[in-house]
Amino acid sequence: MSTTQFGKKGWTPDRITTLKGKTFVITGTTSGTGFEAAKILLKKEAKVVMLNRNPTKAADTLATLKQELGNAIPVTNIQMDLASLASVRKAAEEVLKTLPQIDALMCNAAIAQVPKQTFTEDGFESHLGVNHYGNFLLQALLYPRIEESNGRIVTVGSMGYNLGIKTIQFDDMNWDKNYSPNGVYSQSKLAQIMCVYELQDRLKAAGKTGVKSYACHPGASSTSLIKTSGSLMTRFIWQIMKLTPMVQSAEKGAYPELMCATEPDLDQTAFYGPTGKNYWTGPVGECKLEPHAKDKPVMKRLWELSENETGVTWNL
Repeated sequence: MSTTQFGKKGWTPDRITTLKGKTFVITGTTSGTGFEAAKILLKKEAKVVMLNRNPTKAADTLATLKQELGNAIPVTNIQMDLASLASVRKAAEEVLKTLPQIDALMCNAAIAQVPKQTFTEDGFESHLGVNHYGNFLLQALLYPRIEESNGRIVTVGSMGYNLGIKTIQFDDMNWDKNYSPNGVYSQSKLAQIMCVYELQDRLKAAGKTGVKSYACHPGASSTSLIKTSGSLMTRFIWQIMKLTPMVQSAEKGAYPELMCATEPDLDQTAFYGPTGKNYWTGPVGECKLEPHAKDKPVMKRLWELSENETGVTWNL
């Protein structure tokens, strides 16, 4: 069994005592790791604000959480679609209006394996638009409140960052020439992870030590991510894999983001997730991050492009 900095069992939510008085904003909580993360935070007495695209599913989630944990739990939902920059701006405005503090923003929502090239309303290839640009804008808009709270920004990446090309395809960001569901999903996750470490560098350069930025991944977890957007064959293969020991529960898949949101004195420069074979399952701790994910010239160029495309300038 792997041994992590947290011992043989790795990091678990047992390390959290109480989160009373803390506020967490988390995207994509109607199922999977996001739902499990929200539930564990609420069990630890935190206030949770969920950001979800589908109002009906969000209402069902609120009802389920209250049924399981009691009607008095401090949980609310704000409608937000990461595929729309206007929707992200509107949701961020609502968050800033209603929350005096944000102890952690947990960017959990994502899409994966969209079979054919599709675009967001802003004209971005869908994976990059949702997984990268939408999250980049949300983080920038909420950053001032996170800074005031000495809070954290947690980005849920994926080991998929290492399954495609080992850089950002700047000459064709929409992948018009070589679209592939896996290739562009990998690109979007690489972009997300790169911006975590670029943000760290920029915070350090600005002398801002209050905000911490973390990257993690859920391993291979039993969620509806592939089912939501993947092709028929991809969904079929995933359904079979979910029946094997190669895939862990959604609850365990939530541990890395919960750790990054709550664990004191956690090294920001690391990449966290399950540490077993292929980093699919196993005790949660530090995982190896391939060097191309911290390619400084690419990170810097991607950051500047992302500010330009989303029309936001980080106030660092």
